[in-house]
Amino acid sequence: MTAQPRFAVILSGCGVYDGTEIHESVLTLLAIDRLGGLYRCYAPDRPQLHVVNHLTGAVAAGETRNVLVESARIARGAITDLAQFDPAECDALILPGGFGAAKNLCGFALDGAECAVDPATERAVRLMLAAGKPIGALCIAPALLARIVGDRAELTIGNDSGTAAAIDKMGAHHLVAGPGEVVIDTAHKIATSPCYMLDSSIKTIAAGAENTVRALLTMMGR
Repeated sequence: MTAQPRFAVILSGCGVYDGTEIHESVLTLLAIDRLGGLYRCYAPDRPQLHVVNHLTGAVAAGETRNVLVESARIARGAITDLAQFDPAECDALILPGGFGAAKNLCGFALDGAECAVDPATERAVRLMLAAGKPIGALCIAPALLARIVGDRAELTIGNDSGTAAAIDKMGAHHLVAGPGEVVIDTAHKIATSPCYMLDSSIKTIAAGAENTVRALLTMMGR
């Protein structure tokens, strides 16, 4: 284990409605840095489900964007194709939220509990589970963990009853959590926090991201 804990951060585009939630991703990177860690960003090299005009909230008909290329905006260009993910190169994995997690990393936004998961994303999560390394997820991202892990894994997206029911249907177990709170599943080494699944301020998002990173560090034995 290196002197500094290493975090792999999976992004899903750039922008809450069709990609990664920017506040959640940046505050996660900040928390990792402030708590003495190193991070490396990843994203799948694939088209987005669609492009959303973030000023109007409408789908931009005819526009196409690539998840990896858009995620590079957040990572300032320092990003790796998720297909190249190697669990030996990190100590923990974390997935910020935003609709991209439910549209580009999996199909939860359209298909709910019957969703498929992006193959590169599923591979990365399964490799971390097999290696016994901790995984964190914010906002709606725990839904894709429910689809992959099942096994009564304890997760939270806050208190939305419909999403909670879908998580339970996928074989996981949803627990209600408030702003900034983290649900920790010690058996599966998973930490989740609701972030913008609740009506939250940016300082609460910062607390949720930092508390999740702290939980991952604890599960690393740091």
